[in-house]
Amino acid sequence: MAYPRVPTLQRAGVVLLVAALAGCASPAARETVTAAYHGDTARPAAGEGWLRTELYFATGRWDATDAERAADEQRWLAFLDREVTPRFPQGLSVIDVYGQWLPEGAATPTRLRSKELVVLHADTPEASDAIDAIRTAWKRETGHLSVLRSQLSTRVSF
Repeated sequence: MAYPRVPTLQRAGVVLLVAALAGCASPAARETVTAAYHGDTARPAAGEGWLRTELYFATGRWDATDAERAADEQRWLAFLDREVTPRFPQGLSVIDVYGQWLPEGAATPTRLRSKELVVLHADTPEASDAIDAIRTAWKRETGHLSVLRSQLSTRVSF
């Protein structure tokens, strides 16, 4: 198969265009890239004395109807916007989970759709108070007996 010949002037133009576009790359693209995030004190490149806090919120029955699930999700999102995000605006994660627990005196576990909230934060009294305020707000709003809190010491790098 024969390929068409490209005139020398056109080849030179293509080479110049490619060279010019390579020069348009942003300065950040030319800097050395590392795994860590830099330039934000709230998100250190390497941080010690941090905690990974997990909170578990029951959001509805596992066998709920589609309409009930939609209402439960709207209630959760409103709570997240009102109670959680203002206390941890730097970031958090929410994971949909299935949970069950055996209430005192019950013969079978209660099965619930739940949300796992994960917050990485400095180990400070203010952060601990914010976590407890979130737990208390959910219990007050829903009438639930508990919001499970689990914490692990961790080193972070954003």
